[in-house]
Amino acid sequence: MSLATYSDLLASVAAWANRADLDAIIPDFVTLAEARINRDLRLRMQLVSTTFSTVGGTRSQALPSDWLEFQNLDVSGGASSAPLNYVPLGYMEEKFPDNGSLGKPSIYTLQAGNFLLAPTPDIVYTLKAVYYAKFPALSVTPTNWLLTNHPSVYLNACMKEFSLYTMNDERAARWEAMYKSAIKDVQDADDSALSSGSALRVRAG
Repeated sequence: MSLATYSDLLASVAAWANRADLDAIIPDFVTLAEARINRDLRLRMQLVSTTFSTVGGTRSQALPSDWLEFQNLDVSGGASSAPLNYVPLGYMEEKFPDNGSLGKPSIYTLQAGNFLLAPTPDIVYTLKAVYYAKFPALSVTPTNWLLTNHPSVYLNACMKEFSLYTMNDERAARWEAMYKSAIKDVQDADDSALSSGSALRVRAG
């Protein structure tokens, strides 16, 4: 059976599960699987570059909807550019309370779908970011890079969710082991290619 599209994956999970009564719930297995995969993988194919423009007197910036994690975040002003360093939210609130001092940002933190800058920008600055993006959800697009190149990751993750749903701990453990092995293979191959000197490919945001 082909595993090239979302419909293929739904049909394959139904076939592996050998259940004819789960058509309504199998899409949930895919959604849960995708959430886990996005937590577990950080591949070069997920890297996206983009820019933000600050607003004077405002320290909050909305994160992109597909954002998972920053690889780099730099601030540019005038002729100079410098990296922004991540700090815990508590540290920022202690050192820069209530949107306090104004200036060129040097640190950032994360809060509820936003990233916060400190000092609070006093003027417009350009922020240059490279971040890991979520794989496009298969319920929105028929396929994506991961399904095309590593369908076992999707199938194993979905079958783990099916086993949990049917409360079959033994099968869940087997699918979990296969999922972890597939994830490790994909991540190790990507890390190895990067360390061997392959060019880093950054997709435009």
